[in-house]
Amino acid sequence: MDIPAIQHRLQHFADERDWQQFHSPKNLAIALSVEAAELLEHFQWLTEAQSRDIDADSHTMQAVREEMADVMIYLLRLADVLGVDLEQAVGEKMQRNAEKYPLALARGNATKYNRRNV
Repeated sequence: MDIPAIQHRLQHFADERDWQQFHSPKNLAIALSVEAAELLEHFQWLTEAQSRDIDADSHTMQAVREEMADVMIYLLRLADVLGVDLEQAVGEKMQRNAEKYPLALARGNATKYNRRNV
């Protein structure tokens, strides 16, 4: 995935519509949260098994795909507006997560790192 190229396309899309004025970090963060909630709505009330089989219903799966895309779009716009290099940020976060969740303590264990007995 070419993140800068996608961000450029999204910026151009917003520029053409004169939407930059609305794309403040606050507004983009709110939109991201709203889209994440819309994604979550498709899983609300499903059992674990049903959530794993959501792709069995093509209509629902298409709606989930679109909400996932909306989440990604707003995340990419927010990163662009704030000047965050997402590839670098993800790499750094993965490194911190590896340190916080060492294999010996985390493998097969869902307990948050700051709540486990060490």
